[in-house]
Amino acid sequence: MSAKDRAKWNSIYKNRGEEGYPHPDLLLLDYTPPVPLGGERRALDLAGGVGQNGLWLAEQGYVVDILDISRAALDRARLEMTTRKIRTVNLLCVDLDEAGLSPDSYDLVCVFRFLSRPLLANLMTTIKPGGRLIYETFNLSVREARPDFSPEFCLSPGELTAAFPKWRVLRDADAGIWAQYVAIKV
Repeated sequence: MSAKDRAKWNSIYKNRGEEGYPHPDLLLLDYTPPVPLGGERRALDLAGGVGQNGLWLAEQGYVVDILDISRAALDRARLEMTTRKIRTVNLLCVDLDEAGLSPDSYDLVCVFRFLSRPLLANLMTTIKPGGRLIYETFNLSVREARPDFSPEFCLSPGELTAAFPKWRVLRDADAGIWAQYVAIKV
């Protein structure tokens, strides 16, 4: 991504300022493992936007890093964090094309409405053994309704299963315009 991408996403999130705060994505609610009583689990909300998923994870007991390129989006997340009195979230304004994710850092990584194929290998290593990946983004069917939508940002059927070999797959499905993938690192 570039300064142009950052400006684009800042503009998009500034224009959404009057909208209500979004709910967490349903796939996350269905597949997030609980944090053991007295335990600590770390989560990454990658391309987290205004942070609805990361904040929900923090409310479930996770220590969360929310990464996004848009400062405007993260400012909205910070405002919501303050309102909810959430203190276990780190908001990081990062160009995801340059994000260096440390190995074995997270118990859970969630990604919604974002695809960067070069980043997939980094995701594979940043999740701890036994950790979980929850991923939902556009599949190629979105191009039927929006022919101008770039195939660069669309998953093909089975693409994530191929990208994460030997993982225990809990869900690999296409639901309308969405590709949904949930797997545990073995």
